[in-house]
Amino acid sequence: MKITEEKITRRKRNYYPEDYNVTDWNVVEKSFQELLNFKIESAPDLVKLMEKSSELSEIISEKMANLYIKMTCYADQEEHQKNYNTFYASVVANSQPYSNKLNLKFYESPFKKDLSDEEYGHLKRMIANDIEMFREENVPLKTKEVELSNKYGEINSKMTVTYDGKEQTMAQLGKYLLEPDRKVREEVWRLRYERMSQDREVLDDLFDEMRALREQQAKNAGFANYRDFKHKEMGRFAYTPQDIEQFHYSVEKVIIPFLRELNEERREKLEIESVRPWDTAVDLDGKILKPFQTTEEFVEKGVKILHKVDQEFALNLAKMDNSGLLDLENRKGKAPGGYNYPLHEMGTSFIFMNAVGLHRDVVTLLHEAGHAMHSFATNKIPIVHYKDTPSEVAELASMAMELLTMNYWDEYYSTAGDFDKAKRDQMQGTLKFLPWCMIVDAFQQWIYTHPNHTKQDRADYFAHLMDRFNTGVNWQDLEEFKKFSWMFQLHIFEVPFYYIEYGMAQLGALSVYKNYREKGKKAIDDYKKFLSLGYSKPVDQLYEAAGIEFDFSEKNLEDLMEFVRKELTEID
Repeated sequence: MKITEEKITRRKRNYYPEDYNVTDWNVVEKSFQELLNFKIESAPDLVKLMEKSSELSEIISEKMANLYIKMTCYADQEEHQKNYNTFYASVVANSQPYSNKLNLKFYESPFKKDLSDEEYGHLKRMIANDIEMFREENVPLKTKEVELSNKYGEINSKMTVTYDGKEQTMAQLGKYLLEPDRKVREEVWRLRYERMSQDREVLDDLFDEMRALREQQAKNAGFANYRDFKHKEMGRFAYTPQDIEQFHYSVEKVIIPFLRELNEERREKLEIESVRPWDTAVDLDGKILKPFQTTEEFVEKGVKILHKVDQEFALNLAKMDNSGLLDLENRKGKAPGGYNYPLHEMGTSFIFMNAVGLHRDVVTLLHEAGHAMHSFATNKIPIVHYKDTPSEVAELASMAMELLTMNYWDEYYSTAGDFDKAKRDQMQGTLKFLPWCMIVDAFQQWIYTHPNHTKQDRADYFAHLMDRFNTGVNWQDLEEFKKFSWMFQLHIFEVPFYYIEYGMAQLGALSVYKNYREKGKKAIDDYKKFLSLGYSKPVDQLYEAAGIEFDFSEKNLEDLMEFVRKELTEID
């Protein structure tokens, strides 16, 4: 029984007609020119300019969203990729110089000083940063970079192998890594890596082509390297690259020893000589959690869980389902991974994932639901700059939702043993994720601060990082496989430097959950307040609104690790 039959419809526009032809650049360019000619005679006029330009931006972004969704849902159909690339090149890329001019119009207006810093101070800072970072010569480079990044998904979507008598995608093979039979796990693990190795050279070349474009963008903007350029372009005002390096160190010193303890327990329980890469995911009790059989059941139980956290969350997910805004099951020809794509005009989003009936699908759905609730909560914010949250903020919304829902996962698991197992895996997973997160970020930092490196240098350095953050896994005789493991991580190809935020947000999510365990509804109220603010405040202030601190120091990691230890003890 559905909790609502309501569907989501696009809200009425204030400034542009409902039949606005956003795919025609001549129409869009005329709109930009009208915005540039808009007469500003007061502070309210300046606000109106930003609201009107925001509506145009949302029309463009929603069209791009729908094209991207089509492209990833049907990655094997080249016309969708062509349509996306065409729109990006003809409208999105051409819009960027006009967006910069509008930023300048706002920034240079004498009425800007009349806008309160409490409400518009963060907007002023973001726009100043955008102006400083914009280079018109980078527009075609970014367009080309987007085209190349889409190739990664295309290549990955075509990676299939025949196993267990049928053709299977890389994602579908993942379930065999949970099999109790160690021979099966090793066979499938090697099969995945051998299949990836077939495209290793192609992916290496693709990455180098993308890297060259990125390094040229940094050079055009006067930066010594792409890392520093990207850090500033992403508006990371609250911390420096050096602070992130300290985060790497904190994880190495605090978290790695704890995870080695867990892997030693794993080795003993599995009664094996050493933990190999294909032993890290298998359930120690030999169980494979199977939370649902059908997609309908998957969604229905997810809605019930959200209802126990907050009724509004449940209604929102149900409305998304009713409106065809969920594509959840894995299938051939579909791009890998999962995402939540905001649909600003509809005031909601689209959830994409590749469910195969495993517990990680439950976590992914609830993670992406956290992003979706962010979209709903910021629906009425009139200025788009405040809706587009940076990753440190966006991922706090999603990772916190994983933990806030955790104590209600018994909707998916009928036995106490399975329920406890799911919670135990989740709590351990909050820390198990951190080493890989550090590796991905440290790898990218090294790549872009060593522009003259070779493919072999790159492979060797990745292997070095795998050793530095090794949690007790034996890679003997697997060195070549280890060297190209980074190719499984789509973020390195498609969204450079968007990954460390997961680590920051993981710490924040643990703090939100700690508050929930201690304060109950007050923690949910703080979380909802955080969601509603979007990006209207700096990152550290948004974390404060959520009732936590923006802190990834060694001391904070120690405190949160002890909290995890306590939670695990209670579960056991």
